Amino acid sequence: MELNLTKPIAFFDLETTGIKVATDRIVEISIVRQQVDGTVKIKTLRINPEMHIPAEVTEIHGISDDDVKDCPTFKQVARELAQFLENCDLAGYNSNHFDIPLLVEEFLRADVDFELKGRRFVDVQNIFHKMEPRNLSAAYKFYCSKDLMNAHSAEADTIATFEILKAQLDRYADVAFKDKKGNITQPVINDIKALSEFSHATNSVDLIGHIVYNDKNVEIFNFGKHKGKAVAQVFKDEPSYYDWMMKSDFPLSTKKVLTVLKLRGFNNSSVKLELF
Repeated sequence: MELNLTKPIAFFDLETTGIKVATDRIVEISIVRQQVDGTVKIKTLRINPEMHIPAEVTEIHGISDDDVKDCPTFKQVARELAQFLENCDLAGYNSNHFDIPLLVEEFLRADVDFELKGRRFVDVQNIFHKMEPRNLSAAYKFYCSKDLMNAHSAEADTIATFEILKAQLDRYADVAFKDKKGNITQPVINDIKALSEFSHATNSVDLIGHIVYNDKNVEIFNFGKHKGKAVAQVFKDEPSYYDWMMKSDFPLSTKKVLTVLKLRGFNNSSVKLELF
């Protein structure tokens, strides 16, 4: 179905140096602008973020420091982009939460007035999540073709989860999966070890994800002022940070990991932790 427009709409997506709206920068922007008459214009620009692109981020979008070192800065293209987006409603995927706020932040840094008043925002991800909820009841309906009675009863929810996993094994038997690196496997097999590895969503060191492994299997902080820094190096440079974390309201399981890492540092060991 074609869009029914009363003004132009611009679908856009950003590739960035990270996910922090206040401090990360755009390295690529692509905009698809549709006019009321149905004509479409596309603009895609690589941008020099004037900061380092972390290796783990390059691994996701494939854009490195070398790729953008000779590209214009956002400030140099800001007025061109603002003109291309003039009078447009804005649309994207997770755009209300991330892309629009970060884009506005870039315009503000470039001293370009990018007025949001009068624009409408369409977030395709929000529509998807509201129309196709990703909760247990929805999963039970999708995989087992049954309505979940007594949802939020511990027993009913547990039995439903048990049935869903068995149904997933049937549905995805011999189904290929392509990961972010392009590797193709058939991971949903009737083997608990394989299922555990495939369903593990993050590279967390602790259970809650305050500490994660980087692409070199080094434990780094995933929050706060030291986000992205090696835990061992932070403890070496700022020993009081360990004391602060141990006295603060962090989970006991996280504090257990911190203690192991600190003790390992004393022993000058580089063995990867296998705590959970």
